[in-house]
Amino acid sequence: MKKRLFAALGAAAVVLAACSGGGAGTAGGSKEMGPIVDKVIYNVVMDQTVAIKDTAEGKTDVFFTGLNGSTYKGIDQADLAKLDVYAVPSGSWSLLTNPIPNAAPYVHTTKDGKKVFNPLAIREVRYALNWLIDRKKLVDEVLQGTGEPMMTPMTPGQPGTYKYNLVAANLGMTAQGNEKKAMEDITKAMEAAAALPENKGKLVKSGQFWTYEGKPVTIRFVIRVDDPTGRLPAGNYIADQLEKAGFKVERLLYDRSKAGQLVYGGDPADYEWTMYTEGWGAGATRRWWDVTISQMYAPYYGYMPGGATEGFWNYKNDEIDRLAQKSYNGWFLTSDEYWTDNLKATKLGLEDAVRIYLVSQMQYYVANKDRFNSRMLYGLGDGLNNWSVRSADVKANDKGEKVLRITQYSARGGLFMSAWDPVGVDGFSDVYSAAIIEACTDPSTFEAPNDAADTPLRAKWDEKKVATKVEVGPEGKPVGKIVVPKEAMIYNSKTKQWESGVEYKDVGDGKYDYVKNDNITSYSQATSTYIYGKWHSGQPVTIADLMYASAFTYEWANKDSEDDRYYDEAYAAQYQAFLPISKGGVVNKDGSFTNFYDFNWPMDAARVAANGVPSPKAGNPGRQTLVSWEITEALAKLVIDGSKSGTVYSFSSDPAFTEVDVINPTCVADIKAKLQEFVEAKYVPDSIKQWVKPEEAVARYNAAIKFIDTYGNAYISNGPFFISKVDYNANYVELSAFRDSYPYKADYWPSKLKTTLTRIDEVKVPATASKAKDVTVDVAVSAVQYPADIATAADSKAKVTATLVLADGTEKVYTAKHVKDGAFQAVIPAKDLGALKEGSYTLVIQSAFSTEAPSVVPTSLVLLP
Repeated sequence: MKKRLFAALGAAAVVLAACSGGGAGTAGGSKEMGPIVDKVIYNVVMDQTVAIKDTAEGKTDVFFTGLNGSTYKGIDQADLAKLDVYAVPSGSWSLLTNPIPNAAPYVHTTKDGKKVFNPLAIREVRYALNWLIDRKKLVDEVLQGTGEPMMTPMTPGQPGTYKYNLVAANLGMTAQGNEKKAMEDITKAMEAAAALPENKGKLVKSGQFWTYEGKPVTIRFVIRVDDPTGRLPAGNYIADQLEKAGFKVERLLYDRSKAGQLVYGGDPADYEWTMYTEGWGAGATRRWWDVTISQMYAPYYGYMPGGATEGFWNYKNDEIDRLAQKSYNGWFLTSDEYWTDNLKATKLGLEDAVRIYLVSQMQYYVANKDRFNSRMLYGLGDGLNNWSVRSADVKANDKGEKVLRITQYSARGGLFMSAWDPVGVDGFSDVYSAAIIEACTDPSTFEAPNDAADTPLRAKWDEKKVATKVEVGPEGKPVGKIVVPKEAMIYNSKTKQWESGVEYKDVGDGKYDYVKNDNITSYSQATSTYIYGKWHSGQPVTIADLMYASAFTYEWANKDSEDDRYYDEAYAAQYQAFLPISKGGVVNKDGSFTNFYDFNWPMDAARVAANGVPSPKAGNPGRQTLVSWEITEALAKLVIDGSKSGTVYSFSSDPAFTEVDVINPTCVADIKAKLQEFVEAKYVPDSIKQWVKPEEAVARYNAAIKFIDTYGNAYISNGPFFISKVDYNANYVELSAFRDSYPYKADYWPSKLKTTLTRIDEVKVPATASKAKDVTVDVAVSAVQYPADIATAADSKAKVTATLVLADGTEKVYTAKHVKDGAFQAVIPAKDLGALKEGSYTLVIQSAFSTEAPSVVPTSLVLLP
């Protein structure tokens, strides 16, 4: 989950000494700080079969790309015996549509003056696609059974998702769809469009296809050709269905790079595409899915057509934005309100059907068995990730070094698919960069890969000093009751000062501004400490890094004047609505921080705390990236003042500019030149002048220059690895362990995150049930050691429940009895069933040992008289 960047740093001119941090990682027997392995080497292949073979033969240690079911099932048995498999339900497919102009008469005039009729501008046509597509066919024939039909962005079977998926069921969506209904609905919608005065005589059905001004109404369908066993056949099937419905389909068979640049980087008004076969990794193991609603349905987040990019045509849905931001930002009073808003936003997203989900996938990650001393940590909802790299324990080579070799798949043969921009919203937007960079970066907190719990990493909070006080205010909105002290500060981008008694807030008409207020209150407060350590340049992380990052967000998200150069619209679109959350903060005498902020989360106090800790992250929302302040400042000055090379830089992927990139040789040289300018000027940014002396800033700049000269990149971060070598020609990246003042021992996290989870192996429910008799539900449950993946029969400590979801959405929960180890039985009594109507009901089976994310299996119960 993306963490908000609170301006929670106080007025006291206290420079905190960089802490060596040994206390945070004292558990375990290993004395070495940092990761287990000494080096990580990434390479890339263009053929998954080659990668699998190389992994089996020990030429590489792990294939970091998830395999789909058909590819996995095709692995030779002799090779499979040499592989350790991590099977995770972590992938999904969806369709993204370009709905321009999204209003009647559904005709768009392109930039060259041509008028085109866009059938996907009609909401009813988009919505009907949910019935036109047989999702079960995609699972059975394309995925060969290794997946499930999917109607919402929430992965079936994951914790907390069944309520969302019920929304689709209540709208009548089914796995098989209903082709007849879809054809009728599409025809009705097109006939209504044809009857509009603007379209009369122009939009007509002529033979198989609808035509506009004599030309076939065409859907420009971008299909991923570099997914030959997945999205290519899926796309062709969907294209066939669209042509059955009366639309000509132009099949644009593009690879990832071309498709991504066109769909996500281009202006929908260019009308170069109208539909795209998206593929998604889960991104994280989740307990809560509000962030997914924002990402996949809400325009403000930047993932909908137009990408919230200035100058582009942008899809808008103000109600989804309102609901999504309310939930994501903790602007609600109760858990019931949270669920009501999220389910409503999901319904609106399904009905508007700009993004349509198709299937979820099981993905299979493979590693060489003999190379590892133990299994890696991995995300139960997203597969191999940065925790896999951090916890990997491979056998040492002849020199005594532990070197982890990772292979990734790229159809174009490239590891570098997007700009490595640690500020803009488009940076690090591909899986290849994420797999590399996340192992180099420590966020303040993280969602644990085993249970998705908010967990301290670089910031620790005192549970006794985390509090929330809210009550119902005007129009039912929450009102904070915690009084913010006078010394609490935020950064004012207009005055370039840290100020007290000031709020940054929505002042109406979508505008934000600074407002003086001597009686500021907040929903929550949290006291935390930051674990500093060192940057990869060897310089200490200090309070200045935290202050700078907070000020930077205000500076670049707030347009202080019409000619404000320190402003980026896409950046502002994601950050501006979050900034009013912060009501300021105080640096305490002991070096801790007390933050005051409008964030309420009655379901989980740890989430409240995690959203109130300081962070040195200044940009690139939603991704685990951050760099030291001098690198961010150099990038900002490249954008504002120009570069030595003459390249015109931007924080956005605007084709008119070059996006900043901390690994691109030209940009890295320009960053170095800018740092040299800083040295000569003894420059200190305004926002941190009270914490940084000119000579301290010069030391930072010189250390960064030395890092760039030594390693050829400017990604100076704070994680357990740093990028020590980059070869663009060979698509080769090397990471080296960073142990200087790193706060955790090598075995700390593998030990801490080791746990035992439940797994539901089988659920037996009668095919049909009589309302006059008790219904017995038998559940087989295993206890599985994570990450070792060793299973035994679950004992009586496991709690197993069966939840019957009634027609009005209410739930009845039945606790299963422990029959014997591995076997549990729930009984739904006839007295409860007798009052129900005949029909099909959703039944959700869950199991857990404690507070960890439960194992979940949704099924159905059909009641007869």
